Amino acid sequence: MEMLIVGGSGFLGTELVRRAVTAGHATSTTYSSRPPRDGGHPVAWYRLDLRNTDQVQRVMAEARPQVVINASSGLADWAVTAEGPVRLALAAARSGSRLIHVSSDAVFSGRSRLHYDESQLPDPITPYGAAKAAAETGVRLVHADSVVARTSLIIGGGQSEHERTVHELAAGTRAGALFTDDIRCPIHVTDLAEALLELAASDARGIHHLGGADALSRHELGVLIAGRDGLDPSRLPTGLRAESPYPGPPDVRLDSRATQRKLRTRLRGAHEFLGRG
Repeated sequence: MEMLIVGGSGFLGTELVRRAVTAGHATSTTYSSRPPRDGGHPVAWYRLDLRNTDQVQRVMAEARPQVVINASSGLADWAVTAEGPVRLALAAARSGSRLIHVSSDAVFSGRSRLHYDESQLPDPITPYGAAKAAAETGVRLVHADSVVARTSLIIGGGQSEHERTVHELAAGTRAGALFTDDIRCPIHVTDLAEALLELAASDARGIHHLGGADALSRHELGVLIAGRDGLDPSRLPTGLRAESPYPGPPDVRLDSRATQRKLRTRLRGAHEFLGRG
C-alpha cells in the first residue's frame, strides 16, 4: 500500500512510520520545520506546511498515496490544527486517497461525566479542543469516506510528554502538579499506531474512538509511570484542575468498545502496559 503519514517526525508519527515500513507499505512522510534525523527507514520525506494549499497539493501529487494518515499536531494554532486538515482532506478527496485523521478527546468538555462514545457531539472548552472539533467537521464535510480517529493521552517508551513531565516533577526540575480530578483513557503509542494502520487498510469510515481500556487521573497515570521507571511516587505533587488557572476538560472517558470490536489490535489499559515496564 502507498502510504503518506503527515507529521512523521512527531511522537505518534515516528511510530507510524516505523510500523508502516515494517509491514511492507511504501511509505512517504512529512515534517513541518526541520528534517528529522535519519531513522534508518526507507521513506521519502517532504517538508509540509499545512497552512499552504499549494504545498499540500504538491506533496499529494508527488507522493501519490492510496491512504493518508494525518498525525500532525499544531496545538491551538487555528490555521494548522483546524484549517490544515481540511486542506489535506480536500487534496485527498480529489486524488481518490483514503484519509485517516487523528483527533483528540479534547473535543469534549468532560462536564457531563459520561463515557463518551462516537455518538456524542463535540462541546470543546479550550482553543485546542475547538480547533480539533472544527477540523473534524471540515474533514468529514469535504471527504465523506474519511475516518476521524479520536484518541487520548499517548504513552510509550519514556518519550511522551506525559512521561517526561513525571520524571521532571519527581526530580524537582519542573514546577506544577498532576491533577487528581482530570480523568482520561491513556493509550500506548504502539497500540494506537497499529490500530490506525488497521483502519487505514480497512473500508472503515466515520468516527472511531481509540482510547485505552482504563480510565484514570493524570496523577494515577503518573504513579504508574513512576513505578515502572523506579521513581518515588510520593515526590509527585498533586492538585485539582478545578482550582488551577489552566482550563481543560475534567473527565473525558472515551468509550472505544465499538471500535475495539472491529480491530485485531487490543487497546490495552495503562495498568497493563505500564505494569509490564
